[in-house]
Amino acid sequence: MLLAFSVAPANSGDGVSEAVAAAVRVVRDSGLPYETTAMFTTIEGEWDEVMDVVKRATEAVSSRSPRTSLVIKADIRPGYTDQLRQKVERVNEHLEQD
Repeated sequence: MLLAFSVAPANSGDGVSEAVAAAVRVVRDSGLPYETTAMFTTIEGEWDEVMDVVKRATEAVSSRSPRTSLVIKADIRPGYTDQLRQKVERVNEHLEQD
């Protein structure tokens, strides 16, 4: 599965980058393939391992803030791997045809 998520303090007046960095550190340390962009981090793996990472990343943010915001979007496609890269490649192939 591919799972894109965004987790951040919900009421931080001092910015969110430190707490978000703690969440991304959890993702990075998981060893799962991932990509971080300005709005989301997308990770790839099996259901249980991906959800465990999201839970631990959320806990990392929650330990720094009394309120946490979490947004999740998942692409569940059993039997497929390396979709973090391949989905983008397929779109780029179409763009190159133009």
